[in-house]
Amino acid sequence: MVQLGSPQLKRSLVLDSNDLIGKQVKVAGWIKTRRDHGKLIFFDLRDRSGLVQLVINPKASENSYKLAQEIRPEFVVEAVGVVKNRPENTINRDLETGNVEIEINSITILSKAESLPFDMGAEELNLELPTLLDYRALTLRHRKIAQIFKVQEAIVEGFRIASKKIGCTEIVVPTIVASATEGGAGLFEMKYYDHKAFLAQSPQLYKQMLVTVFERVWTIAHAYRAEPSVTTRHLSETTQMDCEIGFVDFNDLLDLLEEVAVTMLRHVEEACGGILKDFKMESIAYGKIPRLTVREAQEIIYKEYGRDFRREKDLAPQDEVEICEWARKKHKSDFVTITHFPTTAKPFYTMPDPKNPEYSLSYDLLFRGIEILSGSQRIHDYKELVSSLKKRGLNPKDFEMYLQAFAYGMPPEGGFSFGMERITMKTLGLKNVREASLFPRDMERIDERFSKK
Repeated sequence: MVQLGSPQLKRSLVLDSNDLIGKQVKVAGWIKTRRDHGKLIFFDLRDRSGLVQLVINPKASENSYKLAQEIRPEFVVEAVGVVKNRPENTINRDLETGNVEIEINSITILSKAESLPFDMGAEELNLELPTLLDYRALTLRHRKIAQIFKVQEAIVEGFRIASKKIGCTEIVVPTIVASATEGGAGLFEMKYYDHKAFLAQSPQLYKQMLVTVFERVWTIAHAYRAEPSVTTRHLSETTQMDCEIGFVDFNDLLDLLEEVAVTMLRHVEEACGGILKDFKMESIAYGKIPRLTVREAQEIIYKEYGRDFRREKDLAPQDEVEICEWARKKHKSDFVTITHFPTTAKPFYTMPDPKNPEYSLSYDLLFRGIEILSGSQRIHDYKELVSSLKKRGLNPKDFEMYLQAFAYGMPPEGGFSFGMERITMKTLGLKNVREASLFPRDMERIDERFSKK
């Protein structure tokens, strides 16, 4: 028998077992579940590739069988055995390795686990959200929870593919800033040596500066909002996926943001179709994306749903749900682009519509009932930008480096920013955006709930 740790036998991933029938293998991972049937002990072993069933018979190795008696879920083990076909009546057709099992002749405990606070072997972790997050280091191991972040990986990858497709260069920007990006509201202030600084609300100012270098840029950056919001759609720290593009007009920007969104989510469906099916999600509807001004959207909501919010500056959460229902029904689209929000409701760098300066050349992209993107064409004229800062009560001296880019030649430009967690939430039909964040930050927790301390 080959001993564990022997250089003669390298570790195999459990998914490789399908191609190693009749061969001796060494596998290692976490015990998901344990089942005792007579004198046989069955373990489901998890590694990064999937699950496989281990079988331990007392006849194979008395010492290993004795050791196996103490193994519980989440123990980390290393085992050597022979891959065999399962009996026909025990094949698990829902498992990629469901046709095989490994008959173990040697097993070693690499790390023990405490008794679990809940059943990690269940298909669904039916826990209240606070409990799910209180045990985050454990619950992330659950297959269904881990799948969320495989989809999120595909979202980021899809965004990267789409951004490169339209000619963007990747940049990395700082998150410690000297001034407010969005006009001063909702800032996290911090001490920076002997100075005052802030956590960035977005990568906005830096990506605009880089337009003068690369014309088209993209970045993935953390953004921080000190807003007193405890809702199912808000976080204090989010991950933003941004593009900024030079030499474009308003219609170009609408075309590009929709192209990036569709390319990104088509990639997700292709890469993670099995997971989306596991979450019982319908295919995304990619019909012609309707483009509506905010006033047009409010008028539709009034006519279709009888709710009159036609004087509001923005769409309320229920408005977003209803206009997306309308778009899917009328246009077979899970997306809606909303444009022309009131200029006073948007940041200082947003360009007013020359035809009606009361409204701006801004836009949101809605997806399945929630805003997942916002952006605008930007003011690129230096004097106009300085004037806009002053009108908002901001001091141009606090934006000197940013304004340099405009003083020395900025082309017509604009951009957009996707919220990674919100896209993840809606792609999988999750109820709360916190489920789509590995380690969510909000008013109630940084890792641990403040109320527990």
